[in-house]
Amino acid sequence: MSDTGVRRARGGGGATRRAERTAVSFETAKFIQRNIPNFEILNEEALQIIEWNAETVLEEIGVNFVENPAALQRWRDAGADVKGERVHIPRGLARKLCATAPKTFTQYARNPERNVEIGGRGLVLAPVYGPPFVRDAAGGRRYATLADFQNFVKLGYMSKWLHHSGGTVCEPTDIPVNKRHLDMVLAHMTLSDKPFMGSVTEPSRAADSVAMARILFGADFVDQNTVITSLININSPMTFDGIMMGAMEVYAAAGQATIVSPFIVGGAMAPVTVAGTLTQVLAEVLAGVAYNQLVRPGAPVIAGAFVTSIDMNSGAPTFGTPEAAHITYGAGQLVRRLGLPYRSGGAFCGSKLPDAQAAYESANSLNMALLAGVNFMLHACGWLEGGLVSSYEKFVMDADQLGILHHLAQGVHMDVNGQAMDAIREVGPGGHYLGCEHTQANFKSAFWRSDLFDYKPYETWAEEGARDTQALATERVAKMLGDYQQPSLDEGVNEALHDYVAQRKAGMPDAFI
Repeated sequence: MSDTGVRRARGGGGATRRAERTAVSFETAKFIQRNIPNFEILNEEALQIIEWNAETVLEEIGVNFVENPAALQRWRDAGADVKGERVHIPRGLARKLCATAPKTFTQYARNPERNVEIGGRGLVLAPVYGPPFVRDAAGGRRYATLADFQNFVKLGYMSKWLHHSGGTVCEPTDIPVNKRHLDMVLAHMTLSDKPFMGSVTEPSRAADSVAMARILFGADFVDQNTVITSLININSPMTFDGIMMGAMEVYAAAGQATIVSPFIVGGAMAPVTVAGTLTQVLAEVLAGVAYNQLVRPGAPVIAGAFVTSIDMNSGAPTFGTPEAAHITYGAGQLVRRLGLPYRSGGAFCGSKLPDAQAAYESANSLNMALLAGVNFMLHACGWLEGGLVSSYEKFVMDADQLGILHHLAQGVHMDVNGQAMDAIREVGPGGHYLGCEHTQANFKSAFWRSDLFDYKPYETWAEEGARDTQALATERVAKMLGDYQQPSLDEGVNEALHDYVAQRKAGMPDAFI
């Protein structure tokens, strides 16, 4: 990008903020602050055993850092025993390095009202990430396109209970592999004003994400604040590849946040037992977060745990299972003892359609994540077919149900209004509460209400076409996309972003592998 473009972008920050104050906006609930306790499944003895075993894994078995000589040298300098690409980390070293990571941090959005705090008692909800396919009722299952990606960003922007725009909400396969990250990051920056994620598929693409963030927010602001979160998966078991670690190095060096997350399919990529899997998860988290802090002490990082089990007959991943719940609860306890924000959970399901199986499995997974103390929930809506599909209908179905998490997290109000003694006195024995003063004052906010489900009498429901939930969701998708209005963005910043994307695309040939 030209120097002129850089100056124009930096000078547009005030104009951007002024434009946003007058823009048409859609309500977004503030990120969740839990007023309920976390569910803790492991006692102190179990926690200490798993922590000891994880450090034993790091010291005696070690972890692989492949195709990354710089990482191996960092570990040598830190005191690890490096043999080839295998890093043996002395007991206590990884935990000591992890201590410099912040307990909480703020990710800033271009609309300051939508900043999120990650860590502590908070829970930030972000949409599905990574599927190469999309599905809707009209078109069925198909490869995702950039138009689909942009639609999902718009739906995320307009969804009240989503706090975050996410990252690869689907993989736009009609764009060259080496260029699609530019279009995806641009869509998040221009079609939404919620926080977003950067690219991790190659270190130079992470660098593009940081460069574009500097255009959007201003270089000085990015240098001093977190404006990007990114997902760094560990190749379980215990392998850190050069591509993902290279992307993490870019973000950490820039002071931007990364989620360090083992990708666990129990029985295939981790032991079949809960304690054994938790041991491996903790070992991988310790090594990944410690390396992040070797790159830049104090860089924000989220400790993740993506966990599913496996069907031993078909080999397919399974979701919403009790074993996954046990691991997610236990990992939350272990991460909190490290003093780190925790990523896990989502609207996970293995179903091919947004049907009863999808609903049961997703509900199990969402409620489990709330109780597990998750701070950042990726895949909170839209996930279908084991993560292979982003579903339009399931996106809005899940996004509607996320409102329940907000209300559950509030806990029980025990103030004077919550106790309702005046109402009980007013109504007395044998009366009803429909017309009493307390009900009139509270009825609008007393109960959570779905914006999607049908609660009409049977006769009305039948007269209106006997629509099932998927049909209602199809209508809601169409309405939301029809009502969408792009959030205002300073013209100079918008032009500079598009110039950057155009110049980067022009500077490389198309590649589809």
